[in-house]
Amino acid sequence: MLPWDGELAGRLDRHTVTSTLLRGNPLGDPHERPLWVYVPPGYDDGDERYPAVYVIQGYTGHLTMWANRTPFRQPFVETADAVFAAGAPGCVVVYVDAWTAYGGSQFVDSPGTGRYHSYLCDEIVPWVDEHYRTRPDRESRAIAGKSSGGFGAMITPMLRPDLFGALATHAGDAAYELCYIPDFGKAVRALRRYDQDIAAWWADFRSRPAFTEPEDATLLMMLGISACFSARDDGTPELPFDPLTGALRPEQWQRWLDWDPVRMVAGHAEAVRSLRAVWIDAGTSDEYFLDIGAEAFRAEVARAGLPDDRVHFELFDAGHGGIDYRYPLSLAWLAQRLAR
Repeated sequence: MLPWDGELAGRLDRHTVTSTLLRGNPLGDPHERPLWVYVPPGYDDGDERYPAVYVIQGYTGHLTMWANRTPFRQPFVETADAVFAAGAPGCVVVYVDAWTAYGGSQFVDSPGTGRYHSYLCDEIVPWVDEHYRTRPDRESRAIAGKSSGGFGAMITPMLRPDLFGALATHAGDAAYELCYIPDFGKAVRALRRYDQDIAAWWADFRSRPAFTEPEDATLLMMLGISACFSARDDGTPELPFDPLTGALRPEQWQRWLDWDPVRMVAGHAEAVRSLRAVWIDAGTSDEYFLDIGAEAFRAEVARAGLPDDRVHFELFDAGHGGIDYRYPLSLAWLAQRLAR
C-alpha cells in the first residue's frame, strides 16, 4: 500500500458553497463552506440518476480530514471509491462540512452555534440535487457518520423524513446518561485550574497551541456541546452540571436529554418505521459506552416497529477510535438497499 494519494475509479469534485443560513452565525464562522461530492465510475458515461449518501463527521472533525492518510490505511475517500469500483451499485457520496469555532455543531440548529441542521437539509441537499444527477427522493437518500456524525445520522431522518430514508451510525452518541455524564466529573476537576469558569479555560485554550493541556479535549467537548444543546437565547453556552459540585442542572440537562436519539425515537416512531435501511454498529470497548447506546437505539427502533430485515446491527471488537474501516462496509450495504 503506497503512502500517498491513490487514484480513484470515480471522481471527487471539490466545491465551495455560499450559505445564506450560516451568514452571521453566532461564532462568526465562515458562511462559505467547502463541499466534496464524489461520483462513481460510469457517472460521466450516460444520463443515469444515482442515489446519494451524505457523510458527516465526528466532533472536531472537518471536511479535509476525510483525505487524511494514516500508516497502512487508506482514507475513506479511497475506500468508498473501492466499494463502487468493486461493483456495488453506484451512489453519489456527499461530504458535508459543519465545523464551528468550538469544533463542531452536532448538526443541529442552535442559538449558540448556528443553523447547521437547516444548512444541511435546506441548502446542501437541494444544491446537490440541482448540480448532480441524483434521485431527488427520500428513498434514494441516506446519511452516515461516526460518533457525533453518527448522532447526526440518527436524528436527521427522524426530523426530516421527507429528505432521508436511510442511515448508518457508527458509535453514534446515544444513551446520554452513559456517554456524557462520566465526563462531567472530569470537567469539574479540570475547571479547578480556572476558578470553575469554562470561559476562562476557553480564553486560555485560544491563547496557546491546542490540546497541550490534559483537560483540553474534555472541556472543549463540554463547552461545544453545551453551545449546541443548552445555549441561552443570546448564544451563551450553559453547562448541564454545576461546575463546582457536578450536580446536574435539571433544565439544562433535560435539553441535552431531549437530543438523545434513544429518547427521540418514540416521538418520531412513524418516521422511524418508514426507514428503508438502518445500519447501527459500535465497538464493544467503546470508551463512551456507545456500544450500549447502540443496543439501546436498536431496541427503540424495534419498539417503533421497523422490521428487522431493514436493520443491520453489529457490535465488534474495538474502542471508539480507529474504526474507519467500518465506513465502507455500511456504504456498500446502503448502496445495495438504495438501489432497490
